[in-house]
Amino acid sequence: MMNCNTVKLPLALLASTLLFSGCTTLGPDFVKPEAPVSEQWTENKTVEPVVKTESVDYSSWWKGFNDPVLDRLIETAYEENLDLRQSGLRILEARAALGIAVGEQLPQSQEVNGAAAAINSSKNTANPLQDRHFSDYQLSFDAAWELDFWGRFRRGVESAEANLNASVADYDNALVALTAEVARAYVSIRTFGERIRLAEENVTLQKRSLEIADVRFRNGVVTELDVTQAKTLLLNTKALIPLLQTGKRQAENSLAILLGMPPREIRSLLGEGENVSIPSAPSEVAVGIPADLLRRRPDIRFAELEAAAQSARIGIARADLFPSFSLVGSIGYGSKNTNDLFESEAFTGYIGPGISWKILNYGRIKNNVRVQDARFEQALVKYENTVLKAYQEVEDALVGFVRVGEQADYLADSVIASKRSVDLSNIQYGDGVIDYNRVITVQNTLVDQQDSWVAAKGENILYLITLYKALGGGWQIRQGKDFVPEETVKTMRERTDWGDMLPEKDLAETPEQIKDSE
Repeated sequence: MMNCNTVKLPLALLASTLLFSGCTTLGPDFVKPEAPVSEQWTENKTVEPVVKTESVDYSSWWKGFNDPVLDRLIETAYEENLDLRQSGLRILEARAALGIAVGEQLPQSQEVNGAAAAINSSKNTANPLQDRHFSDYQLSFDAAWELDFWGRFRRGVESAEANLNASVADYDNALVALTAEVARAYVSIRTFGERIRLAEENVTLQKRSLEIADVRFRNGVVTELDVTQAKTLLLNTKALIPLLQTGKRQAENSLAILLGMPPREIRSLLGEGENVSIPSAPSEVAVGIPADLLRRRPDIRFAELEAAAQSARIGIARADLFPSFSLVGSIGYGSKNTNDLFESEAFTGYIGPGISWKILNYGRIKNNVRVQDARFEQALVKYENTVLKAYQEVEDALVGFVRVGEQADYLADSVIASKRSVDLSNIQYGDGVIDYNRVITVQNTLVDQQDSWVAAKGENILYLITLYKALGGGWQIRQGKDFVPEETVKTMRERTDWGDMLPEKDLAETPEQIKDSE
């Protein structure tokens, strides 16, 4: 049994060690890296009055299209998309990993050990025991605590916290991409649908032209060449329709996957009877200023938090260069009989400091520090590159939206002129003023111009969607909601004790996110 004098020195050492523990934290303290920030967009002076630099709420940018079908599709995707669900589960994983890092600051080893043994000692040993046949019973509580003298474990918590916030930013980035991809697939479906409708209208028009040519041939006014030319034009136009139908169906399949459902179920959500036209762009589009991207875009926040996590790993690696101090202790009881196992004379215990220093591994440890430092520098460069790419994406989408919109306007006027040409050519052919080659030419032009016009209208909206994505809008719709569905939470609770980690609402939301959502 230990007496007071036995434990005075270890307890004094414990007190002094705890006093100085935590005063030193190795490694750099993370500072948000500088990023190149433009004062205005390159297209700023050339796109007025279509594009404004006012900052607006991008949380539900798709509602600007005033399309209830699109609203319903995005809400369904938010609830059912499987990739987004995986991102939500990674947040829970990071939350649990943070709990491990926090726990490392406490005694790392805490064990209750017990043993019962029946011992039969050899009679032929050099020092035979007097009692060669006996039993031994042990019950103890053992603990070992490596003190955070150099800040190794505090840096571990910093890294885990940054990883947790990075997982939230990754979820938000996935949500930004999801809303944009759903809208893009929907616009593609509507664009293909309108191209199919116009192709079918041209088939009807060309059938009438074929009938006219056939009547004139039968009356001996023209040769059979006019009839075969009319058939060729009609069949070529018909041949466009299966190709367009294939594109439409493939776009529907892509949308179904985004919504987490089999492709055959998507058509019931599209509401073909409600609104089958291509969504129209608002009269004005606000893009804010370039500096807004640093707060709004989740991928930029993710790159910053990755750098913060890596910065803390430098301190973790540097701690290996110095000795580690620990306290080891055990209390328990030992006896050869169970009857007197818990008597005072059976008490046993010890407590004492320990030191460990990897003095012969300095080459490997220093190189590991260098590895972590190089990775940190890579993370800083990645952050800067992410910012630059974000600006590029906005500029590309901005110029595409404006210029393709101009193209669509020109093509719309061209379609009007082409329709008039078709009407005139049919009249003049019926009167025998022109030959059928002129009719074929103007009808071919109408088919091409109408198809190009609709394709440009669709592309114009696709550029606008890309612009909203580049501006970082859409992730805000998850605020105040769970990262994982209720059914998944229930299943995980039944399988594993998650404590108070489920459900998680707005977990580890960064100050930038909160400010941006106000």
